[in-house]
Amino acid sequence: MFPQISLNTDVSRDDVARMRDWLRDPEVSGLWYGNDDADGHALHIGYSPEQIQGASDEEWNQVFHQDERRIYALYATDESHIGEGQLLVEWPLEEAQLFIMIGRKDLWHHHYGTAALISMLDEAFEKLELHRVWVDVPEYNEHALQMFRHLGFVLEGHLRRTHRKDGDWYDSFAMGLLADEYGRRRDRVLTQYAT
Repeated sequence: MFPQISLNTDVSRDDVARMRDWLRDPEVSGLWYGNDDADGHALHIGYSPEQIQGASDEEWNQVFHQDERRIYALYATDESHIGEGQLLVEWPLEEAQLFIMIGRKDLWHHHYGTAALISMLDEAFEKLELHRVWVDVPEYNEHALQMFRHLGFVLEGHLRRTHRKDGDWYDSFAMGLLADEYGRRRDRVLTQYAT
């Protein structure tokens, strides 16, 4: 059965604590953005899960309630927190860069990433009415590359030495999807998983 994923915009401190714990796993952080060589903490986009725990309510709201950076806690239908998604929106261009991470390794390769991606794209194209969504995927994350291709993302550029992992720099791929492409592709993918 294809999983159903809900997007929670009211990210809790418990959600961020789980993100922090997931990112302490080298396999998870290695496929995300790796670790900071200086302090060894896992790198994260938009905020530091290590540092935000002690933030005041005002600081918390500044991070998690922005119009340009929308951060979502990803929840499965059994109401368990499984990861995080972000949309970094450029409103004048009607586009967003998408970030997605499934932190629970026991759910990897069971279509949770694809289901979460569909939920994020529904949010971007249907609710926010964006024209384009793009991702920057490191060359070593073959599963992510395959998932984005499967949903219809098209290679738009090859970026040199943009992601650091284990002290080395790796290339990445900029891939994009347009709103009018998504509707057709979404229906095809969901039909495939229904059979």
